[in-house]
Amino acid sequence: MSTRDLYVHATDAPLWQVPASGSARFSWEYDDGRDRLLALYQKGKDKQWDGQRRIDWDLEVDPYDPLGTPDEAMTLHGTAYWDKMNEAERGELRRHYASWQFSQFLHGEQGAMVCAARIVESVPDMDAKFYSATQTMDEARHAEIYGRFLHEKVGMLYPINDNLQSLLGDTLRDSRWDMPYLGMQVLIEGLALAAFGMIRDTTDKPLPKQILAYVMQDEARHVAFGRMALRDYYKQLSEAELREREEFVIEGCYLMRDRLKGAEVLENFGIPRAEAETFSEQSEYLQLFRKLLFSRIVPCVRDIGLWGERLQRAYVDMGVFEMGDQNLDLLMAQDEEIAEKLDAERFAAEEAERTAEVAEAIEEGKTQV
Repeated sequence: MSTRDLYVHATDAPLWQVPASGSARFSWEYDDGRDRLLALYQKGKDKQWDGQRRIDWDLEVDPYDPLGTPDEAMTLHGTAYWDKMNEAERGELRRHYASWQFSQFLHGEQGAMVCAARIVESVPDMDAKFYSATQTMDEARHAEIYGRFLHEKVGMLYPINDNLQSLLGDTLRDSRWDMPYLGMQVLIEGLALAAFGMIRDTTDKPLPKQILAYVMQDEARHVAFGRMALRDYYKQLSEAELREREEFVIEGCYLMRDRLKGAEVLENFGIPRAEAETFSEQSEYLQLFRKLLFSRIVPCVRDIGLWGERLQRAYVDMGVFEMGDQNLDLLMAQDEEIAEKLDAERFAAEEAERTAEVAEAIEEGKTQV
């Protein structure tokens, strides 16, 4: 079935064309490079995997409860609309919310793929070009996986959120080579990592847990790449140039915060936009969710050297300033460990199952002798 047939409502033109500016840069220096970045490039090569094989696509998913979302986490919970819904309608609402979340993940991964390719083209350093090439493949794999999950397990897609599209457009239209790093690696990827992590750590459904854990293992490297490259480059910029980047971060963070309301889901259930916005703002779960989503962005922004007074005030206004003290290296190490542990547990379970099958076959053979 065509993807267009699965969208909850008709999308715009089948292609979104973003006019690009900036230079393609070739480097003739092939021998030298930063040891940390080359080590990350090697890791990027070593950690390539096949989404068709590593993920157990035979696992069943209930499309009306794909993530095991509790009632309390639903935006409408506690409202008159929720009280009027029967179980089937509440299941449909869960399906729409899961579709909306994973659709934004899907669109964001395509954006990340395009931005990674743009970095290969525009970044001046060969070591960064090498790593970005591995990331482009990673993002293609992620888009493939999220697309398959939505097509085969949920059967519904949502168009790209306006705010996500706006930030992607601003990132891609900027001619400065560092902006795909800042817009994608720091803001969009940072927010996605936190969103993936919250769902990974709370869902009791094995298939989405696998998908998110394995994607996050890749994304941890991507954010590390952005930190390394931008930290080095931003040390060379003037105060005026740093303030320009900070303004971009401030605008992008507000856009990302406002992206997370999901009002378009409630509109599909006949709730007026203004009322849907109010429910989203008043939801205690969403307030916590939105705050925690900046746990990866704020410390990364601080780490790369963007920490001016205006930016700090913006984070105070958003209620996320204290996130600047998060230990990014520890969070990334945990992402790696969770994926490896999940692999080990699955491998052990499969081995135990095969051992049991062999033992059963031996016993059957004895009885037939």
